[in-house]
Amino acid sequence: MNPDTQRLYESNKLTIVRQVRYSESHNNSIDVVLTVNGIPVVTMELKNQMTGQNVSHAKHQYMTDRDPGDKIFQFKKRSLVNFAVDTDEVFMTTRLNKKGTFFLPFNKGNNHGKGNPENPTGYKTSYLWEEVLQSDSLMEIISRFLHLQVEGKKQTMIFPRYHQLDVVRKLISTSREEGPGNNYLIQHSAGSGKSNSIAWTAHRLASLHDKDDKKVFNSVIVVTDRRVLDQQLQNTIYQFEHKDGVVKKIDQNSSQLADSLTSGTPIIITTLQKFPFIIQKVGNLKDRTYAVIVDEAHSSMGGQTASEMKGVLGQEALERGEEETYEYESLEEEILREINKRGPQKNISFFAFTATPKYKTLEVFGREGIDGKPKPFHLYSMRQAIEEGFILDVLENYTTYKTYYKLIKSIEDDPEVDKKKASLALARFMSLHPHNISQKVEVIVEHFRTHTKHKLEGRAKAMVVTRSRLHAVRYKQSIDKYLKEKNYSDIGTLVAFSGTVDDEGVPYTEVGMNEGIKEKELPEKFGTDDYSFLIVANKYQTGFDQPLLHSMYVDRSLGGIQAIQTLSRLNRTTKGKTDTFVLDFVNEPEEIQNAFQPYYEKTIVGERSEYGQLYELQNKLKGFNVYFEEEVNEFCRFFFSSKKRLNPKDHSRMNSILDKGVSRFVELDDPDQEDFRSTLVAFKNLYSFLSQIIPFSDTDLEKLFTYLKYLHTKLPRRDRSSALNLDEDVELKYYRLQKISEGSIKLEVGEDSPIYGPIDVGGGQKEEELEELSTIIDLVNERFKTDFTKADELFFDSVREDAINDAHVRDAAKVNTLDSFSYVFNKKIEDLFVDRMEQNENLTSKFLNDKDFKKVVSEYLMKQVYEKIREEVGV
Repeated sequence: MNPDTQRLYESNKLTIVRQVRYSESHNNSIDVVLTVNGIPVVTMELKNQMTGQNVSHAKHQYMTDRDPGDKIFQFKKRSLVNFAVDTDEVFMTTRLNKKGTFFLPFNKGNNHGKGNPENPTGYKTSYLWEEVLQSDSLMEIISRFLHLQVEGKKQTMIFPRYHQLDVVRKLISTSREEGPGNNYLIQHSAGSGKSNSIAWTAHRLASLHDKDDKKVFNSVIVVTDRRVLDQQLQNTIYQFEHKDGVVKKIDQNSSQLADSLTSGTPIIITTLQKFPFIIQKVGNLKDRTYAVIVDEAHSSMGGQTASEMKGVLGQEALERGEEETYEYESLEEEILREINKRGPQKNISFFAFTATPKYKTLEVFGREGIDGKPKPFHLYSMRQAIEEGFILDVLENYTTYKTYYKLIKSIEDDPEVDKKKASLALARFMSLHPHNISQKVEVIVEHFRTHTKHKLEGRAKAMVVTRSRLHAVRYKQSIDKYLKEKNYSDIGTLVAFSGTVDDEGVPYTEVGMNEGIKEKELPEKFGTDDYSFLIVANKYQTGFDQPLLHSMYVDRSLGGIQAIQTLSRLNRTTKGKTDTFVLDFVNEPEEIQNAFQPYYEKTIVGERSEYGQLYELQNKLKGFNVYFEEEVNEFCRFFFSSKKRLNPKDHSRMNSILDKGVSRFVELDDPDQEDFRSTLVAFKNLYSFLSQIIPFSDTDLEKLFTYLKYLHTKLPRRDRSSALNLDEDVELKYYRLQKISEGSIKLEVGEDSPIYGPIDVGGGQKEEELEELSTIIDLVNERFKTDFTKADELFFDSVREDAINDAHVRDAAKVNTLDSFSYVFNKKIEDLFVDRMEQNENLTSKFLNDKDFKKVVSEYLMKQVYEKIREEVGV
């Protein structure tokens, strides 16, 4: 809009020069130099495979024949980026350092892997000069992307990688065209440089104007799911802009956030947890628009907290700022406002960054593809990140062990006990048995000393992943004891768990076991040479970045995204780190492969949730006669029409209405109570999910959701009494720890492995199944294959375990009744038998041809698989 600025911009002189001789001290020349007003900003060495040279020769030339001391290559003062180019690939570096020069790939990616796709009209690398180095593009990169990253004394000139440049430009152009009110899912693998991508996007969105020169977003809010703000992300965003007031970090209280929203701070960095506390504090936000950038979308944007955020920022909820004077036309109108609060908001655009989107993340933030299913707006795959060397393949060296053991009853009595509780108690007894832990500790420590400790110039570290806080305590004690016995004084250990653990009357804390090291100090201390092992229980399995971490010893069940997040603690690269190692005592290789495969290339959704299921659940709930429609309506009349949600009179009336439902619930038989409770939870969860992606206008569903949400809080808690303790009643008779497999777990190229969301819901809880303790011990021993000669038993066991580890089967078991689960399971079980026909032709033939045999076997396995999965996920 400013003619003088436009004239000055157009006055810049961009020049391309070939075969540039750049020093009077030698005759070396550079193939191509790009200058701006005579200042060299880009150098390029070009190679042609048809003459016997490629991009490797160009990189070698930069590292051996180019002197970083020559003025044209001086860091920060002249050339900002140096490209090594052939007809197929491009690499870049922003700092020449002879043989220490580090080149980054600058390729588009080819079919979700490294390299570049075929170009029907020319070279594969023509995008470099036709697109990236085109004059306006280069000027924009210099002014808006290039920046000096400062970390202590280390300085790095950051030039965007191709996928970073591509995603930011596409997000900006689409946002300018579409305006606010749209969602963007960016699926970028670890190693993608996400912090920089978010920072570039935030600053560009903060200054974005549409074609009419109207600002598209009043504020950009960067939301991280970490309660302690991501320091790296903060620093990166701050470094892009040094003017006061442009970026505000919310590190105090919700009032600070409300003030920043009200004043229109261009970029606000906060945690998701702060949003629910400012609903009553936000000023007049009417007619404001927001870009919300979500870091790690799968964990940030689920559930009620995200809904509250939409309630704060959404246009439909912004009018709450006037609710002292605003008269709602009807109860139905206010309910529709609540519905709209959870759904898409016309004044909010969400930009969700994640490496591993869950089904729900794709549904909420994805964009409809040609097949009608949601897909990411932009993709940088795990496969491409691995092939380009930005992260390591954590499945390359994967060893599994299996524990074989036999328990015996050590008491004369044979009491009847609940089968499920007893099985859990026996498994717990075995996992915590000193002999079991000590045997694994010996394997762990000796492997580390032999194969890991010398790596990374003797600084390599390891993580031990345990299944509970008590296991972490026992492992810490056992490893320390073993190290002392062997006089391995050069290995130190740290443990990480929350709260206080009571072990037979003795309390343990993380700080106490770590000899006074405070929780916040632990990551830094672990980075020193004093410590080699970090023993964890549900801590540091996500978001923990320690490049020296080389090996992981896993003694807990991992599945789905949890497996990826945990094992990915190893994938960070650093100088000298060329591989990783995993030793797994619990999980099968197939289970780990099934967890990683959906996220290796592109992530797609399978069978989708249908809103019709809500009405099925609504009818099922109605059949219990716990509540009646008039009570739901009366409760909602008070809830939605109250000027103050905590009005004492309305609050007491609402409680009185809920108490009627609670009384009827208590009168139900135990199985019906559990069936009602699980159906209620299923309705609540499915409605909360679907309301974010489907624009409902059914006020009856919203009223029922509201009523049930509060009824659920008043229902009597389940009897969690006394998990069985059989420690005094059984003994360990036989134990063997055996290596089962080692090598790599291969992920398939070009194989789509869908992820699934809630398809059917509901379910109850079976009555206690009582059996004699001796019978249960036999079943446990049989499950762990004490008798290794029974081929049929092994065959059934492998089928069952593969079914348990199948992602589709697991997802179906989590959200279905046993009857509904059978539809999924019966389809899968036949495939599992056919896949293993060579292992046991007789059993497979009998299963396929004998209907009665097939029915008995299927029902037996289905029940075991269903209960096992739901036990593992805590349903």
